Amino acid sequence: MINPLTVLFQDEQLLAVHKPAGLLVHRSPIDKHETEFALQYARALNGGDHVYPVHRLDRPTSGVLVFARDPETARTLGKALMAGEVHKTYLAMVRGWPAATGEIDHPLRDEPEDRRKKGMEQPVREARTRFQTLATVEIPVEIEKYPGSRYAVVELFPETGRKHQLRRHMKHINHPIIGDANHGRGRHNRYFAQRFGEGRLMLAATRMAFAHPKTGEAISITAEPDKGFVRVLSIFPGFSFRKLRAIVAR
Repeated sequence: MINPLTVLFQDEQLLAVHKPAGLLVHRSPIDKHETEFALQYARALNGGDHVYPVHRLDRPTSGVLVFARDPETARTLGKALMAGEVHKTYLAMVRGWPAATGEIDHPLRDEPEDRRKKGMEQPVREARTRFQTLATVEIPVEIEKYPGSRYAVVELFPETGRKHQLRRHMKHINHPIIGDANHGRGRHNRYFAQRFGEGRLMLAATRMAFAHPKTGEAISITAEPDKGFVRVLSIFPGFSFRKLRAIVAR
């Protein structure tokens, strides 16, 4: 069986990989029928020994995923996440043209994984996301009521870690992420799925930076979006793979 994970960084304490879109990190009550998880593939890369996921990456989101190789490292990095000392960057393609830069400060209600709790009142927690628009385009295709359709490539910087935060925040400012079945716009999702032959979520975790939990050394782990993601971005004139590489690596 081919391992779908690509190793990005590895030492005695950490294992960082690129997770493809569509792969669950671990078993979930929502997807009880699934039998393949990033956790089991990461364990195979770790010589069969246990690994410990230290953060969440949604199933349809691709990109940087970090595992600890021992419980102490998992605890230390988990505390750093809770303290806001881990910095994440995502790349997304959205509907419309957002502002050049901005901050979304919009509290979010918890989304429980257990469907039995969905009718129960859930707590509302603060949630903040910064964004920067990298490229815009208008294509001569009528998808809703306008003769042209506008899209943008944005970098997203979550300052809190709520479930589906980026997807819900971009919907909140009326710039939903393309391919988002739950928070996006169906007509736009279907157009790109038909044009490019896949309906993936256009959201990728491209960078994760933090102090090494043992040495204190500054660690920056980056991952380029996969070929399917880059192929959809071909609608942006001049937004080349070389430029994308420079953005991810900076």
